[in-house]
Amino acid sequence: MRLNSIKRVGRSDFVNMGPIRLRQPLPAQGIDMVDPFILLHHYGPYEISDKSNPFDLGPHPHRGFEPVTFLVQGEQLHRDSLGNESVVKAGDVQWTTAGRGIVHAEGPTRDFVEKGGIIEGIQLWLNLPAEKKMMEANYQHTTYADFRVVTSGDRKIDTRIIAGELHQTYGRIATQTSVNAFMIEAKSGGVESFPFSDLHQGMLYLLKGKAKVNNSTVLELDKNQLIQFNQDGEGFTIEAENNSLLLFLSGEPLHEEVATYGPYVMNTQTELLEAMRDYQMGKMGFLPVN
Repeated sequence: MRLNSIKRVGRSDFVNMGPIRLRQPLPAQGIDMVDPFILLHHYGPYEISDKSNPFDLGPHPHRGFEPVTFLVQGEQLHRDSLGNESVVKAGDVQWTTAGRGIVHAEGPTRDFVEKGGIIEGIQLWLNLPAEKKMMEANYQHTTYADFRVVTSGDRKIDTRIIAGELHQTYGRIATQTSVNAFMIEAKSGGVESFPFSDLHQGMLYLLKGKAKVNNSTVLELDKNQLIQFNQDGEGFTIEAENNSLLLFLSGEPLHEEVATYGPYVMNTQTELLEAMRDYQMGKMGFLPVN
């Protein structure tokens, strides 16, 4: 397999988002976006209790993209204006297609807050092409146990196929565009190869541990944690130097203008103004405060 060369290596420094302190590898200095991926936030690990719960996000709107949550630790309650209500647990993924508009709320469940515990996860914003920005909203929730798994030959790396395809194993999440999303759990010493299409832009993010990529570049927590690949190869390799957790994402770039404001991702400033107006008029639905 011809390995993709590495375009950029990035840190995952902390930023403040209101009362929440989280890592923001994308966008960051030198990497504005990895088309079609707009934003990647890594929140936690954070101790939740009845005295400290900054992750309780009340009803808020989205339009024009797909907000995706990969929950690593903890327990969150999702509610939305489509009538969905589900408890998302460690290892689960919730994949929301905001389309023309959705109002949702999420935060640790009441039981989890009362008991106390650690919450950690990834929030990803995946852009939608112009022709799908006003499609009907949709919500998908898949549990950790339901994902299909590809195990390396040395039995030390398990890759959960969330979306897309790896070694003819397909993800359970239905996507609007050509996208791969894999959660990679690697034990120390594990080695695995990951082919992906040269039509895709790809990136690899390390959440925990330490791993060598393409026999050369090391990702390590609190040092370099993000790799963006060039579109010049057939895939990449991972060798885990410690027990590690990594998220691989790839997608076919849209090559479209991007206009963002708060919870909206559109193509023009006019469309952003229309989104704000439609939300105020109730056209994205309603969700009462719980």
